[in-house]
This record gives sequence, C-alpha cells and structure tokens, in this order.
Amino acid sequence: MGTQAILDRIRQDADAECEAILAEAQARAEAILASAEDRAAQDLRETEEELASLTRRMADVNAAAARLDSAKIFLAEKRRVIETVYGRALAALNSLGEKDALRLLEKLLLENAEEGDEIVFDENYPYSARASELPVVKERALRVSEKRMKLGGGCMLSGKRCDKDLSYPALLAADMEKNQSSLAEKLFK
Repeated sequence: MGTQAILDRIRQDADAECEAILAEAQARAEAILASAEDRAAQDLRETEEELASLTRRMADVNAAAARLDSAKIFLAEKRRVIETVYGRALAALNSLGEKDALRLLEKLLLENAEEGDEIVFDENYPYSARASELPVVKERALRVSEKRMKLGGGCMLSGKRCDKDLSYPALLAADMEKNQSSLAEKLFK
C-alpha cells in the first residue's frame, strides 16, 4: 500500500469520525433543543395556570371590594336619610308653639334638674320668661340665667355637681344613638 492509499485511508477514517462526531453533536443538540422546548412549554403552561389563578383571585378581590363599596354607599345613604329625619325633628322642636315647648321643658326639668340648678337657654329660645313660671322651677329652686348660649335649641342645666346638656341637638343625638338601628330597620325593610 502506498503512501497515497494510507493518506486516503486516514482521510476516510477522519471523515467518518468527523461525521460520527457531527451526528452525535447534532443528536445532542436536538435533544437539548427538545428538552428546552419541553421546559419552555411546561413553563408556559405553569405561567398560564398561575396567570389564570391570579386573574381569578383578582376578580374575587375586585368583586369583594365592589360589594364592600356598594355596602358603604348604601350605609352612607341610610345614614343620610336618618340624619335628614333627625334634622327635620330638630326643625320641628325649634318651631314648637309655646304650650308644647314649655311642656317639653317641664318634662326635661323634672327628669334632669337638681335642687338649685341654673337654666341657661339657647340664644333663640322664645319662652324663657314663661319658663320661670313652671312649677318645677319653683319646686326645685331653679334659677333662669340671663346669659344665653348658642345651643341649637333647648337649654343647659348648670349645677353644683355637673352640667347637663338638654339642648335639642344633644337630645336628638342621644336618641339617634339609642334608636338608630330600629329606625333603620323600619325605614329600610
């Protein structure tokens, strides 16, 4: 065998080995690519599942927030209606005629006044002169103050032990605190 034949044989063996290495590299590359594609597909599925789950959670949170906002709006409207009712009650109390206003004052004084208390009327209370003639005023030695206060209607009792707010807004606020739930129940069945 001649040198050329040996060189040809080496070249053929080298070409065959090169083709085998290339085929093996090509197979490995295809396997790596297939594995990467599988991982990418799996990652895509997991991401889509996570996104769907997140979307559902966000929709649930948004729905809950919308229900809460709706309940807040409804509650605020209920409160506004109740405050309107009490606002009208305040206007009605401030527009009572002399007989009814003095009857209410006498009832409040009987329930709250202590011996020697001083009655301080609202700046716009029109019946303070007649109030001093009420039997309870004489019985409990109550004094009618010359001083007037801005109370929104009604009066205050200033006493030795404590002062008592008998102003119409204070009385209505106490009533609202006590009866708001039952009033709302009646109004908003």
